Amino acid sequence: MRRIGVLVHEGKKLGKGLGELRDLMIAAGHDDASWGYVKRSKRAPERVRELLDDGVERLLVWGGDGTVRRCIDTIVADDAKVEVGILPAGTANLLAHSLEIPIDLEQSLDIALHGTPKDIDVGIMNGEAFVVMAGTGFDALMIRDAEDQSKDRFGRLSYIRSGARNLDTTGTKVEVGVDGERWFSGRAACVLVGNTGKILGGVKAFPDARFDDGRLDIGVVTAKNKRDWLRVGVRAVTGRIDGSPLVDITQGAHVTMKLEHKMPWQLDGGDRPPAKKFDVSILPNRIPICVAAAS
Repeated sequence: MRRIGVLVHEGKKLGKGLGELRDLMIAAGHDDASWGYVKRSKRAPERVRELLDDGVERLLVWGGDGTVRRCIDTIVADDAKVEVGILPAGTANLLAHSLEIPIDLEQSLDIALHGTPKDIDVGIMNGEAFVVMAGTGFDALMIRDAEDQSKDRFGRLSYIRSGARNLDTTGTKVEVGVDGERWFSGRAACVLVGNTGKILGGVKAFPDARFDDGRLDIGVVTAKNKRDWLRVGVRAVTGRIDGSPLVDITQGAHVTMKLEHKMPWQLDGGDRPPAKKFDVSILPNRIPICVAAAS
């Protein structure tokens, strides 16, 4: 039996809470699991390293996309070999949705303990790992303004509120290179690099994306005002977003971005201080994440 470790973000909740998780773990025969607790996701790396030092072979992560990302970033940075199970207790849970992991404690725990490890790609942006999406511009502003307290109180609605406040963002001039060739040059409101197809709100931003194909999906949105964003949104809901004249999409393994002005950026829903230059690459099939056996 694999040595199980559990990383818990204490500010997150799933099902009836941690008491139910402990009871289910004991019932499944894992009363000897190692546990690590954090109050903020940025504290996760230290606890993950302690669990790895304890010999953990499968790490269960109780938290949202940000907590999962911090754990995976640590595993990649330390070149550790460990399987990951997701207990989706966050706000958006984009990775869980993409991997068809239910937002349900009993079901997700069953997959985390008994599921099949599936190797997925990991993106690296400016030295930090991500597994869902990374980008600069509108999406980063939206995430930055959806403060933690607002997310705790309003959930996904907090992203809608913050997004509405930033719809008139005009962006900045940007040059995007893909696999050594200039791909885009001009003013953009948002540059997004995805490892999975769906982003916040269940929008399918990258219709052809896969998390195990060794390629990144790159999208540029040239919307200038609320009317433009409405056009993009309607296209995203009613058809393929890449059919919009305000959206350009391609794929590649290495992406560079140079901005005229510094802009905030984000990784899997975690905001970062403004920057002008970005380097993005892919680590194919780097992290085994537990999925349902039939997946």
